Amino acid sequence: MAPTPPTPLVPSPGPSLDDRITGSLVGAAVGDALGGPVEGYTPDQILERHGGRITGVVGPWNGDAWRTARPIAPYHKGDGHVTDDTLMTHALIRVYGKVRDHLDAYAVADHLVPELVGSPVWIPELEAEALPLQRIFLAEKWIVARLHYGHVDPREAGNGNIVNCGAAMYMAPVGLVNAANPAAAYAEALDVAGAHQSSYGREAAGVFAAAVAAACAPGATPGSVVDAALRLAKDGTAAAIEAVAETAGRHTDFESALVPLRAAVAPFDSVGPDYRAPSLGARRPSRLHAIEELPVALGMLLVGAGDYRRTVLGAVNYGRDCDSIATMAGAIVGALRGEAAVPADWAKQVAEASRLDLHAPAGVLAEVAHEVFAHDARRRRAHESAYAALTDSAR
Repeated sequence: MAPTPPTPLVPSPGPSLDDRITGSLVGAAVGDALGGPVEGYTPDQILERHGGRITGVVGPWNGDAWRTARPIAPYHKGDGHVTDDTLMTHALIRVYGKVRDHLDAYAVADHLVPELVGSPVWIPELEAEALPLQRIFLAEKWIVARLHYGHVDPREAGNGNIVNCGAAMYMAPVGLVNAANPAAAYAEALDVAGAHQSSYGREAAGVFAAAVAAACAPGATPGSVVDAALRLAKDGTAAAIEAVAETAGRHTDFESALVPLRAAVAPFDSVGPDYRAPSLGARRPSRLHAIEELPVALGMLLVGAGDYRRTVLGAVNYGRDCDSIATMAGAIVGALRGEAAVPADWAKQVAEASRLDLHAPAGVLAEVAHEVFAHDARRRRAHESAYAALTDSAR
């Protein structure tokens, strides 16, 4: 009797889609809150100010003087407060909840702008309920100026804006709705971001959404996420990710990687060495440059081997625009590993301090993701049927 062949090992699909969506959105919010109080500073300044590296939630850089201390005033950054990264992410999820399908630049004009100018929310950094417009940065106010007041074609409204990470920082929901389909996430994010950004700022939005989608694929790894990003990235964004990834591959601890990762991304970063005093060429359209945040987030993902603490704390202690770097890193790790990857004590502290239900947006987006997949399946079947009729050899 012939021996029974061994049963082939089927890779575990890992966390469910709903779990990955929750992990990504909670992970992004926690990363945002951890990075906020040290945004704009260098690793050495962070080390001196805190007597060591950041290992969890910390208070404002200037302590009780946060209300008046420049350059942060009047924002209460720290103590577990999320920033505009999370506010914009949740606003985009509310848009998905209304549209219940894929989004485009017109959805920004028709739904996101009204959210920013007409729907008050609790803003942790202001410790008040206010319109999101009263918190978002100039690059996001641009959306309102161009679309609400200027009536610009939404597909072109991003032209002329500051080229920064403003569009990329809130694109995780696009990746999650297109889970395991990086190319679709990239295309949708480019369309959505056209109302906000141009050049490498818009490109980063597409690549970040693609990275989140790639992280949702069964069996995904940090390496496969970066590979997916590189397959889609163009121009300076691709070159920056490649340079940072190559450098990250030589490190397994974020402490040793802080300076090398900055050196790797510096040739592509238009802001320059002094984050608070950008160069005259900063944030202008270019095919040669890239935003700093996304390549560094992907680099820390590799350094941390997909572990949430190591990855996100690396992003936080990198400094500069570290709330956005940690938002992106946290979103990708959460999509890879699910909610269990995010330290529960951090998530609880951030939710309570920010007065936010971090799970409710995830529930909405999970419902939408399932609905969109069903819509896509119906559309695909209709296309297949039409194509079959067009190519019927019996005719």
